[in-house]
Amino acid sequence: MKIIPLSEGAFTIDGTKKFLPFDLVKDNLQHRSTGSLLVEIQPFAIITSKDIIVIDTGLGFTNASGTLQIHQNLLDNGINPMDVNKVLLSHLHKDHAGGISIEDTMLQQHFFSFPNATYFVNKDEPDYALQKGKPSYMTDDFNVLSNSDKVHYLQGDGMIDNYISYHVTGAHCPFHQVFWIEENGEKIFFGGDVAPQLQQMKSKFIAKYDFDGRKCMELRRQWWEQGREEKWTFLFYHDIKAPIFRFGD
Repeated sequence: MKIIPLSEGAFTIDGTKKFLPFDLVKDNLQHRSTGSLLVEIQPFAIITSKDIIVIDTGLGFTNASGTLQIHQNLLDNGINPMDVNKVLLSHLHKDHAGGISIEDTMLQQHFFSFPNATYFVNKDEPDYALQKGKPSYMTDDFNVLSNSDKVHYLQGDGMIDNYISYHVTGAHCPFHQVFWIEENGEKIFFGGDVAPQLQQMKSKFIAKYDFDGRKCMELRRQWWEQGREEKWTFLFYHDIKAPIFRFGD
C-alpha cells in the first residue's frame, strides 16, 4: 500500500474555534490570543490494490486559485481527485470534515468534493453534529451526506470490503470511529483524534477537550502495545513532523 500525507499546514485555534494559519518558522505562539493551541492538519491518501482512499478531509480551505486544498495536495502527488473512490470519516469536527463538500457560490449549493467516492461515516455522527452545530461543526460542509446514495452509514464495529476494519471508540466525541486497513501483510491504523500525534502515544496525557479524556489515554496505550506486537503502521492526523510511524522500521 502507498501512504501519502496530505498536509494542509499548521494553525492556531482559540476559544472562537477559528483556524488561523501559523508559520512554524516565522510565527510566535505567544503573539496569538491567550489559550491558543497549535494544531497541524493532515488528511491521508492510501492507494491499495482495490481503491484510492482518502481518510478525513481537512479544513475545506481553498488556495489562491480557488482550488480545494485537499484536491491540490492530491494533484501534487499525481492523484486525480475524481479517482478517489472511498472516503473514510472518523468524525465530523470541522477540521476533519471541511473537505467533504465544496460550495458552488453561483448556485449557492454544496456538492461532494469526491463525486465518484463512497463516503463512510458512523450513522449517528451526522445527527449529533447537527444537534451540536457551531463552532465545532460546520453543518454546511456535511449536509450533502443526508439522503445521498454516495453515503454508507456504519454502525458499531465491522468490515468494509473484507479488508478495512472500523471500530467506534467514542472518547474524543460520542460517535468517533477509527480504521485499520490490511493488505498483503501490512496493517495501517488511523486513530483520528483519539490518537492524533506520535508524542501522545508515548505519554500519559488527558486532554480537556476530549469527550472522555481518560478513555482516550487508555485506548492510546492499548493501541500502542498492540501495534508494537503486530507491527502496525500508524497515521497521525495532527502531526506534520511525524505523520507516519512504523514499528519495525
